[in-house]
Amino acid sequence: MTTNTPMPEVLRYTAFSSDPDGGNPAGVVLDATALDDSDMLAIAADLGYSESAFLTAPPEGLGGQERRAYSIRYFSPKAEVPFCGHATVATAVALAERTGPGELVFATRAGTVPVEVAEAGGTLRATLTSVEPHIEEIADADLTEALAALGWPAADLDPAFAPRIAFAGARHLVLAAATRARLADLAYDFARLEALMHRLDLTTVQLVWRESATVFHVRDPFPVGGVVEDPATGAAAAAFGAYARHLGLVPEDAVLTLHQGADLGRPGELTVTLRAGDTRVRVTGAGARIS
Repeated sequence: MTTNTPMPEVLRYTAFSSDPDGGNPAGVVLDATALDDSDMLAIAADLGYSESAFLTAPPEGLGGQERRAYSIRYFSPKAEVPFCGHATVATAVALAERTGPGELVFATRAGTVPVEVAEAGGTLRATLTSVEPHIEEIADADLTEALAALGWPAADLDPAFAPRIAFAGARHLVLAAATRARLADLAYDFARLEALMHRLDLTTVQLVWRESATVFHVRDPFPVGGVVEDPATGAAAAAFGAYARHLGLVPEDAVLTLHQGADLGRPGELTVTLRAGDTRVRVTGAGARIS
């Protein structure tokens, strides 16, 4: 960006909570036309949120209505990421406040992501539909290294949840804790986990504890993004939904509730919807502007 070009407005929204003090905050730039990669990275680093979103004009052929279709890019304080669920929700809520609820469509590096925004009781809630997910196994040596970096004995894992790498726009290693206490006790080797995640091209590690058939508590270490932990992770929620269905842990048609952020003092709630006959995953959450 040239020195004569005015800096675009940087908005601050939280996602997966209607409370500005809850959920996961994101920076949102609704017109990033004048910004280059270094500008976007600098803004994200200055904000210090796990990710920030930057909108530009949609690519040809994306579809969608005028002012409801965009290209979107996501930057953490350290690097660009292919897809970010919470920044998508935050951006959708910011747009809906200006153009009204309804359908949006975003062109991301991971693919096309439709979003539907609805209002109920004065609260805006956005539902994103993931790209096509897939699940893959993790090598034993890599799993051993992940557990060592986390400081988790293998015996602390829930044997019903096989460790897997899940993708629904970004790659996440899914590990399930046997107890809520294990999930709550998170003190990991930042550099060691970061190195493994770079090698495996992981965005976060999705740590999960199952409270009931459809209710889960999750945490997401995010050292590759330059932050210790992500308070609410929409991309990982989508990946987890695909993972849980793939392993037969939940029905093909299900609505899951994921609680995240309570251990950080920023509680949020993510709703994951699975539909029989549709392999994509839907993730829903509220959003609010941070003053």
